[in-house]
Amino acid sequence: MTHLSASCTPFTAPAQIQAPTKQNHRSSQWPSPPREARSSPSPRPATAMAPTVPSAAKSASPSQPSGKSEVADLKQQLRQLAGSRAPDADDQRRDVFKRVISCMTAGIDVSAAFGEMVLCSATSDVVTKKMCYLYVGAHARAHPDLALLTINFLQRDCRDQDPTIRGLALRSLCSLRVPNLVEYLVTPLTTGLKDPSAYVRMIAAVGSAKLYHISATACLDADLPASLKALMLSDPDAQVVANCLHALQEIWTLEAANSEAAAREIETLYSKPVVFYLLNRIKEFSEWAQCFVLELASKFLPSDNNEIFDIMNLLEDRLQHANGAVVLATIKVFLHLTMSMTDVHQQVYERIKAPLLTLVGAGSPEQSYSVLCHLHLLVTRAPMLFSSDYKSFYCHFSDPSYVKKLKLEMLTAIANESNTYEIVTELCEYAGNVDVPIARESIRAVGKIALQQYDVNAIVDRLLQFLEMDKDYVTAETLVLVKDLLRKYPQWSHDCIAVVGNISSKNIQEPKGKAALIWMLGEYSQDMHDAPYVLESLVENWDEEHSPEVRLHLLTAVMKCFFKRPPETQKALGATLAAGLSDTHQDVHDRALFYYRLLQYDPAVAEHVVNPPKQAVSVFADTQSSEIKDRIFDEFNSMSVVYQKPSYMFTDKEHRGPFEYSEDLTNLAVGAEAPENVISAQRYQENDNDLLLSTSDKEDNGTGASNNSSTSTYNAPSDLISPSLLSSQTPTETVLINAGGPTYSSQSNFSLDDLLGLGISETPAPPPPPALTLNSKPVLDPGTFQRKWGRLALSSSQECSLSPQGAASLMNPQSLIRHMQSNYIQCIASGGQPPNYKFFFYAQKDGATTFFLVECIINTASAKAQLKIKADDGAAAEAFSTVFQSVLSKFGLS
Repeated sequence: MTHLSASCTPFTAPAQIQAPTKQNHRSSQWPSPPREARSSPSPRPATAMAPTVPSAAKSASPSQPSGKSEVADLKQQLRQLAGSRAPDADDQRRDVFKRVISCMTAGIDVSAAFGEMVLCSATSDVVTKKMCYLYVGAHARAHPDLALLTINFLQRDCRDQDPTIRGLALRSLCSLRVPNLVEYLVTPLTTGLKDPSAYVRMIAAVGSAKLYHISATACLDADLPASLKALMLSDPDAQVVANCLHALQEIWTLEAANSEAAAREIETLYSKPVVFYLLNRIKEFSEWAQCFVLELASKFLPSDNNEIFDIMNLLEDRLQHANGAVVLATIKVFLHLTMSMTDVHQQVYERIKAPLLTLVGAGSPEQSYSVLCHLHLLVTRAPMLFSSDYKSFYCHFSDPSYVKKLKLEMLTAIANESNTYEIVTELCEYAGNVDVPIARESIRAVGKIALQQYDVNAIVDRLLQFLEMDKDYVTAETLVLVKDLLRKYPQWSHDCIAVVGNISSKNIQEPKGKAALIWMLGEYSQDMHDAPYVLESLVENWDEEHSPEVRLHLLTAVMKCFFKRPPETQKALGATLAAGLSDTHQDVHDRALFYYRLLQYDPAVAEHVVNPPKQAVSVFADTQSSEIKDRIFDEFNSMSVVYQKPSYMFTDKEHRGPFEYSEDLTNLAVGAEAPENVISAQRYQENDNDLLLSTSDKEDNGTGASNNSSTSTYNAPSDLISPSLLSSQTPTETVLINAGGPTYSSQSNFSLDDLLGLGISETPAPPPPPALTLNSKPVLDPGTFQRKWGRLALSSSQECSLSPQGAASLMNPQSLIRHMQSNYIQCIASGGQPPNYKFFFYAQKDGATTFFLVECIINTASAKAQLKIKADDGAAAEAFSTVFQSVLSKFGLS
């Protein structure tokens, strides 16, 4: 009997249906999968029940003779036991089944014994039945012709007196997933939904969903969804109710794309009677079922405030649950229900603090990290409510690095006037941490707090003390933060420069730290006595500096120093420009050439470009837009919060919703026949003409923009002009240099080559090609567009990038259509859903009948656009492609 109990343990039915204990699920973060799914046959559980196998069997593989001989031996033993009625036949049959499962787990192909296993399935022993079901489920899908042999004994077992055998047989029958056997599933499922045993009804509910995936027609013809709905609203067993709800939602969600009736049925799941019925029984459900019901409740739309308060009072005790997933699901319900009630919403934040902080301190590090991610999202929306609990986010020695990093972000987010001193003091202790990444993050956190204008005096002193630490990574991170502080607080330049001036560039190895030091040497060279000489020593070691970032900063710093202290920097500037012009890195070469020609044109203009009067930076750009943060908040209690990005940015295409691209325009409706996700350009123009600028307005705005950009914009030279415009062969460079002033000639009074000791001769640039001008009011009807698209050959196929702002702006596709129309490029049709959008544009060459047709497919997750261009005049397609990409790249920047 002892041996029987040990072998029965993995297969005992109550282990599949009992609710998990609080102790076992205290550290779980997310709801478990459906019960029936967890008990589905797989090779893994067989390991626990397999007996000790001889060494020869353990080392056997399908390619070894020992495996084949063992399978033949097993088949022979199974044949002998098939009709045996000996007293010990059940025990012998069980031992042989164990050997079969053991071989299957070891990777030996035992499908040859399929027929013998089915013959031996006629037994009353539950353990043997379970092993037989496991074997059948593992091989039926790969051998559908053999699966037909199992139908008779599975259907017979579905009528067994033992409810455990009935449930296991029904589960195995639904797990065959062979389309040819669908007709044999309907009757057992229909009977199973009415079975007196809750275990069998639970299996039948999930089996109905499996049947829908195999054959949706068979499932709907048998009216199984209606039976599931009736069972959900009347069954006394909570697990049966939960499985019915899960199966109904899965079936109706998939069917809603093809049936309006299914869409209406989904709405009934979110109705008040169903939601309140499930919430009133929520204490009876398992943790997984509770999370599923709470997710359903979060989508419920209450008719008045009384319903909101009723739900919150009903779920109040769920905030004290030991399972973190249940707590987070309850919080999501509270937050979503009170979005329109500002005062109550704030009270919810106060109420959920204690449960969340308790979950952070208890449980596994993985659970702490998940809860901290949700807390971080809440802190960004209400930082003041958590500011008094800052000590809860102090790092512990035993915390993993990923938890410590998130806690540092939390401390940065909740810092304010009342707790800055304590938080910065704690962060400074982490700067000497043996974990180098955490030490770096702590220094960055101190800098971020300083940029928030909290107790700047004390924080600057702390940062300057970091420079005295003999650690390269500490010095590098501190220099970067000091640079940012000086950009925002120029009044601290004297205190900072006094300390930074004592740092030797030879002791800084990290490129970003050295680049920050070089920036300060150029920006404050008038206050640093040795700045020209330090820069000169860096120029002398130009070839030893492998980082392009450092060389770019060195070029700019020497230029700035030259305009402030010309006599001392003249020699260094000549050497820097010579080294930059011969540099193999394209960006470094282009910037050096840009500076050289700028000095050739006019030193006063060069000084105004490189070293203009600057204003303090008030706000540094946020990495995430408010729209993205709101989208993440809408997906609370999901992986979106952990990844800090909406689900469409990391889920597979099949889970984002269907969006098919077609080369044939006949599949894309236009005008009145267009579906909701397709926008007709003509209809769009009729409704939004008031949003479009006239031609004169565009010209006025363009002139104003160009004037402003020449006087108020300050940035590094490589940001002022793209590298393609800096090449010595680029005609636009001449236009840029000569704009607003006289043309430079070799007879100029300013001899730059003699001054800097350079021998560079100027070669004239070729004349620029004529620019492509587009018709401001092109006319092209959809029928003509389709005929042209089918007739014309492909002129150009390219990929281009969008700006991050442009990708974010595509949450409203009409904004892109307006932008293109303002540049004389019209949209004939558009469609799609996040993150994939598809547009068809057209334009016309001014003064000609040449049309350009464009198919533009944009993926907002990668910020990439695939372009296909067709044109009446193939010679002009390349010029139009340049214009189109230029217009598209500016989307979202204005």
